[in-house]
Amino acid sequence: MSLRFLVLLALLPGVVAPAEVILPKILASHMVVQRDLPVHVWGMATPGQDVRVSFRGETRPAKANRLGRWSVYLDPGTAGGPFQMKVEGVPVAAGSTEAAQTITLDDVLVGDVWVASGQSNMEFEMRRAATAAQDLPHAANPRIRLLVVKKRASDYAQDDADTDGWAASSTETARNFSAVAWYFARDIEQREHVPVGVIDSSWGGTIVESWTRLTALAEDASLAPAFVARGKMTDHESDALLEDKDEQRQREEAKAQGKPGPQFSWHPPLASWGPGLLYNGMIAPLVPFPIRGVLWYQGESNSALARAPLYGRLFRTMIEDWRRQWGIGDFPFLYVQISNFKSTPLEDWATLREQQLKALELRNTAMAVTIDIGNPDDVHPTDKVDVGLRLSHAARALSYGEPVEYSGPLFRQAMPEGTAIRVWFDHGKGLTAKGGTVTGFEVAGADGKFVAATAKIEGNTVIATSASVPEPLFVRYGWANSPDCDLFNGEGLPASPFTSMQ
Repeated sequence: MSLRFLVLLALLPGVVAPAEVILPKILASHMVVQRDLPVHVWGMATPGQDVRVSFRGETRPAKANRLGRWSVYLDPGTAGGPFQMKVEGVPVAAGSTEAAQTITLDDVLVGDVWVASGQSNMEFEMRRAATAAQDLPHAANPRIRLLVVKKRASDYAQDDADTDGWAASSTETARNFSAVAWYFARDIEQREHVPVGVIDSSWGGTIVESWTRLTALAEDASLAPAFVARGKMTDHESDALLEDKDEQRQREEAKAQGKPGPQFSWHPPLASWGPGLLYNGMIAPLVPFPIRGVLWYQGESNSALARAPLYGRLFRTMIEDWRRQWGIGDFPFLYVQISNFKSTPLEDWATLREQQLKALELRNTAMAVTIDIGNPDDVHPTDKVDVGLRLSHAARALSYGEPVEYSGPLFRQAMPEGTAIRVWFDHGKGLTAKGGTVTGFEVAGADGKFVAATAKIEGNTVIATSASVPEPLFVRYGWANSPDCDLFNGEGLPASPFTSMQ
């Protein structure tokens, strides 16, 4: 029976509407609810209907408002389970002989809930990961719960997510789940010894604007370019034509070499690119559900020459607005910096990475650098276990308070020293060049023209020089779509590409 029919019945004089309570699909058996935060239970019912929610020995009442909406919060609790949750709908009419409706949710765990979102490298399924053959047979873990939000673009914020519900991790359920998110969950569950729920809400080939609430975008006039109609991965018809030619070239090269033709699955239906559309369809329904934090892997589709410089402001707007909408404080927002990929001259991955690096200025954020584990010839590198583990290191440090190094060297400052320029790093203890020689550094003088530099490590700093730049003022590292980078810290984590020229 539909909610609209129930509301119409309730408004007719002398008609007693049957008691019917409807829960959003995210509230279901096998779910994980966030520990140490109030447990939020909400849904729809006949207007004016009383609802009772029972969980862990506590019962709280609620009443559906004139639109049929109701909501209740139960006391926070520590990790544990499984528990049973009951939601009861009391008949609207006093003295009615109609039996109360009861919804029973079984096998509910209390632990930590993480939302995993972004584009294709987050969506990338376990079955396609390089380590799938060894890990999928051992994926069964009843303390890890998985939920996939189906792809949905919407002009308006949706109340309910399109999903088939929660499931315990197993060989079958993990098979088509986000590999990055699954490896993250496995490591957190093993180390923190709490149930972990992961909500995979991702869509390949999408841009950050689509994941950002329309009102948040509209509040900042500098984000007006995000509202301009776009085509494919680029900003102009001529760019799109050139990109088509590049794709054709790659197909012809593969055919000449007897290899399978390349797949360009990062081109999604353009309907998913509209500002705010994916927030409305795939994030808004999750906002009432308390979480521990967010995992994010996206940026490739914002790498077009005209779009990349705007990414930083868009990305920060999205992070800050998601936190505002969830209303549980500055929860950890952990994200992946896009890796190395040859791409095309129409895209600027170096600028996009720099925009991601600057987002670390926001409180309680961390970035997993992947410049060393990408595939220059494939936008979808298959090493997802290292990505998941680097994100879990960040969570262990920022969210769980463990004294672990979670980041590779991050640019702090650069100062000229005569004919050289010295670079300092955060997270730079034990700097080393994996290849034996430091590569990827460039320097520039007052003219801003960068040239390749010779670099060497001195303690926890790097000194860069070039005979053609006698008075260097600026330095950059790994500044290319697919650069050669070999600078790491003592924990084996790679340095992020950067530029000191603002």
